[in-house]
Amino acid sequence: MKKYTVITGASSGIGYETALAFASRGKNLVLVARRKQNLDELKTKIEQMDKQLDIVVHAADLSVTDNVYGLYESLKNLQIETWINNAGFGNFDKIGEQRLPKIEKMLHLNIEALTILSSLYVRDYSNVEGTQLINISSGGGYTLVADAITYCATKFYVSAFTEGLAHELKSQGAKMQAKVLAPAATETEFAKRSFDVEEFQYDATLPKYHTAKEMAEFLIQLYEHEKVVGIVNAQSYEFELKDPLFPYASRTTNS
Repeated sequence: MKKYTVITGASSGIGYETALAFASRGKNLVLVARRKQNLDELKTKIEQMDKQLDIVVHAADLSVTDNVYGLYESLKNLQIETWINNAGFGNFDKIGEQRLPKIEKMLHLNIEALTILSSLYVRDYSNVEGTQLINISSGGGYTLVADAITYCATKFYVSAFTEGLAHELKSQGAKMQAKVLAPAATETEFAKRSFDVEEFQYDATLPKYHTAKEMAEFLIQLYEHEKVVGIVNAQSYEFELKDPLFPYASRTTNS
């Protein structure tokens, strides 16, 4: 039976480059994002690389809860060896000035959708050999950034949830690995959506950043390694593979 890698947020940026990276390793893919045209163009590009691959396109806005469950249900007949929750977006505003409709969507996408999809995947695949769940957090999931507090809080959740899941799976002797990738500034559409601007010049604004292709390469390093956390060092911008960073208190029971 064919095995698949699911990538949400695959229409651009890190998700797009991750799809190409996994395709270059002969992986069948399920590509998920809102923009179907972008997904179809990516599918065509991958098929030109390798006609043997099966590429499934699923257009969905995962900030809508029903679509999250609908996505997972639509994949029930596929064997999924890797699930990458990459879909998400940011926001830069002081908390008292946030546009709450945008914040609601961000909370639904960054936290709710990721939690539901992770939980369903773990429920079905935790004891399947070779499976991996990789959730995309941020450097802002380990450090609070001025004027991005709510966004960082969503990514602190992603980091804590995924690290905790990694501990849980290990304690259960599960075969699945849970991992978290924490990029720093990356040249994607992230800044435009975070600041609600038409253009954002990375060279003129940031002293250091990575390209989406570089971040996809870091993700592959994490995928191929036993470590749980892949994080970009905020000072050196070097990529580092680490054990879980948050303290973890295992539950004890009195006999």
